[in-house]
Amino acid sequence: MNKPDNLNSFQVLINIIAELRGPQGCPWDRKQTHLTLREHLLEETYEVLEALDNNDYTELKAELGDLLMQVEMHSQLACEEGKFNICDVIESINAKLIRRHPHVFGTAKPRTAEEVLVHWEQIKRNERPDQAGMLEGVPKSLPALSYSQSIQDRVARVGFDWPEDSGVLEKIVEEVQEFKTSSTDEEKEVEFGDILFTLANFARRQGIDLESALRTANAKFYRRFSSLEEIAKKRGIDISKLTLNEMNQLWDEIKAEEN
Repeated sequence: MNKPDNLNSFQVLINIIAELRGPQGCPWDRKQTHLTLREHLLEETYEVLEALDNNDYTELKAELGDLLMQVEMHSQLACEEGKFNICDVIESINAKLIRRHPHVFGTAKPRTAEEVLVHWEQIKRNERPDQAGMLEGVPKSLPALSYSQSIQDRVARVGFDWPEDSGVLEKIVEEVQEFKTSSTDEEKEVEFGDILFTLANFARRQGIDLESALRTANAKFYRRFSSLEEIAKKRGIDISKLTLNEMNQLWDEIKAEEN
């Protein structure tokens, strides 16, 4: 295969992946399966999220390309197995978008974003087998916090939700109290899970993506602790020999500089 000139063509991507999987292609690409690619798909997804967190459009463009490559790689594997190809994937999502947006491509006229979600859930319910529950479509492989928010969002669409935020806050207090009174490690784990679950619900109601919020908090902690290490190094201080109070003083210095 000669190096193509029109690198902005989606067909070129299709051709490249097919060539990589071909008899004269790349040994690594040729040995891949849907299962072996799972970890790479997940890794690329998280790298897209990191680019979004950093508001880095140059990196976002690159990472979306890597994610798109994963989509085409799985499609190529399926094509080789006689299951489907990338055109079928595109046809499927186009049909789904049109079907689930009757207020744009049909006659339904919901007035608010909330009403759109209600209609969306009704349409999805009609698409499920009769025996399928509302929560069956949420991937269980999601990170636990994301899964928690997703299933609570699903049931909220049909009205299974607190009427007021105050009720959720009261529930958080209740769960914390139950954690305090836990007597065994097993009970503590259960009650702590209930605290996280309720916090996930409150975050959802506030429009906060809990995974994103926690990634931001993690990044902030990483940045500040790295600064603490750097300051200690410049001052010739061994941080392992500092008291907690001394480390907190350095921490407060770093916070003050950020503000």
